[in-house]
Amino acid sequence: MSKFFMNDRKNLINDAIDGVILSAPHGNLARLEVDPAIRIVVRRDWDKQQVALISGGGSGHEPAHVGFVGKGMLTAAVCGDVFASPSVDAVLNAIVAVTGDAGCLLIVKNYTGDRLNFGLAAERAKSLGYQVDLVMVGDDISLPDNKQPRGIAGTALVHKIAGYAAAQGQSLAEVKALAQQAIDATASIGVAMAGCNLPGEGDEESERIAPGTVELGLGIHGEPGVSTLETQNSREIVATLVENLQRVVDKQARLAVLINNLGGTSPLEMAQITKELVHSRLGDAIDYLIGPAPLVSALDMKGFSLSAIALNETFDTALKAEVEVAGWQPLVKLAPVPQQKAEKVSRHVSAEPSDNPQVKQVVATVTQTLVDLESALNKLDAQVGDGDTGSTFASGAKAIAELNEAGKLPLADLAALFALVGDRLAVVMGGSSGVLMSIFFTAAGKQIEEDQDVAKALLAGLQQMKHYGGADLGDRTLIDALQPALEALDARGDLAAAAKAAKEGAEATAKMQKANAGRSAYLSSNSLDGIKDPGAVAIEKVFDALARQ
Repeated sequence: MSKFFMNDRKNLINDAIDGVILSAPHGNLARLEVDPAIRIVVRRDWDKQQVALISGGGSGHEPAHVGFVGKGMLTAAVCGDVFASPSVDAVLNAIVAVTGDAGCLLIVKNYTGDRLNFGLAAERAKSLGYQVDLVMVGDDISLPDNKQPRGIAGTALVHKIAGYAAAQGQSLAEVKALAQQAIDATASIGVAMAGCNLPGEGDEESERIAPGTVELGLGIHGEPGVSTLETQNSREIVATLVENLQRVVDKQARLAVLINNLGGTSPLEMAQITKELVHSRLGDAIDYLIGPAPLVSALDMKGFSLSAIALNETFDTALKAEVEVAGWQPLVKLAPVPQQKAEKVSRHVSAEPSDNPQVKQVVATVTQTLVDLESALNKLDAQVGDGDTGSTFASGAKAIAELNEAGKLPLADLAALFALVGDRLAVVMGGSSGVLMSIFFTAAGKQIEEDQDVAKALLAGLQQMKHYGGADLGDRTLIDALQPALEALDARGDLAAAAKAAKEGAEATAKMQKANAGRSAYLSSNSLDGIKDPGAVAIEKVFDALARQ
């Protein structure tokens, strides 16, 4: 089954080109209308006074090549079908459309179809009286003995350097010479853990590479790699790529390195890869990073490549020159990761212990009740959740009970007590429950400083817990028991009334067909029917114990 968003396979490339032109940030692109079968994107602001630069090839390598059309880089890009070279006629029409007296340079990736079609188009253009020359990019070093190395992501560096030379008004011979120097100074190697999915086709190719391995030197059209690495560890893989680059890069050279996403690697992974590169054996030689970003992709291939270019003064200037294209990434001067000192903020509440026998008994009753309920609540939660509600509440209760028994709580100061309990629960209770109960007691402590009414303070804490937690009455949570209990306590000042309201609220949760919060939210109504919410049961039992003490 295809893993590709598209409307009509026959119009895919035309549609994609239109999308690129419509979203061009500089509004400087146009489609050259000569024939429905010919796909050429050109600069709208081109006046033929300078050397024209044309590149292209099969589609599927976006942003190459259309993403590099614009001031400072390419004059035109000729687009073939996915991974298929454009026709001779398409290339010839591009040459004729953009070439003036200054001439035209074709920048071609070293694949047979591109060499032949661009080459024949160049010869035909010459016969028509145009000055045309051609360079072939062969930056792939994964096959060191190959006499015809492939052109891969390093092609974008050649586009940039040649584009700078053309923008400076240099002659065709000068632009070609500088482009060739860039080609000779550039080396690339890539790796992938999965191939690419072709539009309208199955996923056999993308799943060819064995799990837990990667292929070194995988081609940008999905061609098999030259060797298999039995690892997916980013540090080990980057070290292998760097080792290969160091064999061909001048050891004395300062480098710019392009970190190229082959299309299907997440930004998180690309950031990790960047860090590994900078800390690799090549790191000390790197002056600039380009990317990480897709510059020459392979549809959705799960992989990346590194392209290193040995810098000189001209390359340095050319690579940093501003352009008006969508696909290029500006150079980043490599520097150590900045560290900005700051003092760690760690708010732990402390309060002078104080005594209040009545409050001490309330704390003891609440905590002992929750400890005793651990097993029962866990069993109940196992039916509607992940079976840990009892343990979660018991862990918090035990921690507060220990402080209470040791005489370390500010029992005579409820504001300080609530604040301290809230602080401690955030540490000792697991998951979201600990945070919610911490919010509840912390907000209640703040409120009681202003209004000594305990019920109103606890209601204020409940309001904040609802605000941050997102649950409310009827959502089948402990709120269904806690809110009625606190409202009854506020209205009557009577623990018996509060306990009755809590019990009714807990029993109501057994009849609720849908939970809107917590893990129970993922269960069907049949799984919940007749079962009380464990948190609501905990509240019910706590108020019952308080009413009976």
